[in-house]
Amino acid sequence: MENIKLNNGVKIPQLGLGVFQIEDDKVLKQAVLAAIKAGYRHFDTATLYRNEQALGEALAESGIARDDLFVTSKVWNTVTTYDGTKQAFADSLKKLNMDHLGLYLIHWPKEGYLEKWRALEDLYSQGLVRAIGVSNFEKKDLDTLLAHARVKPAVDQVETHPYYQRPELHALLKDLGIAYESWSPLGRAKNGALQDPLLQKIGQKHNKTVAQVIIRWHLQKGEIVIPKSTHEQRIFENSNVFDFALSADEMKQIEILDKNESMN
Repeated sequence: MENIKLNNGVKIPQLGLGVFQIEDDKVLKQAVLAAIKAGYRHFDTATLYRNEQALGEALAESGIARDDLFVTSKVWNTVTTYDGTKQAFADSLKKLNMDHLGLYLIHWPKEGYLEKWRALEDLYSQGLVRAIGVSNFEKKDLDTLLAHARVKPAVDQVETHPYYQRPELHALLKDLGIAYESWSPLGRAKNGALQDPLLQKIGQKHNKTVAQVIIRWHLQKGEIVIPKSTHEQRIFENSNVFDFALSADEMKQIEILDKNESMN
C-alpha cells in the first residue's frame, strides 16, 4: 500500500476500504478482517452508515496496533451547530473505541457547515483528529469555507468514477493543495463501467479485472480511493493494483469515457 502526504504532513494510505451500506455487523466484521489480511490499514465510515461500533470492534479484534490504522468518519447533516458537532465526534470516537481519528469530514455542505468547520478546527488543534476535511464540497462551498477557515481542509471526498471524472474540481483542489478522495470509485457496480468494452480490453492486456484497472486509474490520478466490497476475493483483488501501471495512452483513453454523469 502506498501513502499520500496531506497538506499538514500527515500520511494517509492511498487505498482504503469503504463501508457504506454495510449495516450487518457480521458481514462488516468479515469484510474488515479480510481487508486487514489483504494489507488494508485505511477504513472509511460515517455516522450515517450506522456501523462505527462494528468497525471499531473488528479493528480491535484484528490485533493491528492503533497507530498503524487510519480511520475516517463524518458528521451528518442533522448536526448544524458547533456544540452538536463536538458531541457527534465524541459519539463516533466512543463507538469506534478510539482516542483519536485519522480524518474527520463534514459529510455535505448543508446548514451550519461553517460552525461545524469551527468545531473541526478545534478538535484538530486539541489533537483528537490528525486531519480534517470535507465531503461533497463544490467550488462555491470551498470558496465560502476558505473565506472563514483558520485551517485549510486536508481532503475533499467526492463522487468520482470513469463516467464522472470531475476534471475542473481536480484542477481546483490541486491548486488549493487539498487532496482529492474518490467515493464510489467503481460506480457502485451499477452504472455500467465494470462492463465497459474499453476497460475490459485494457484489463485483458494487463491480466487484470476491470475493477483493478479502474482503481489503478484513480491511483495514477493521485486520488485517495475507498472501494467498497464485502467479498473477500474482491477485497483482495481491489488491493492487488500496485504491480502494474497504465500507460499514458491508456489513461487518455479512459479520460475520453467521461460522461459527466453523477449517480446522485
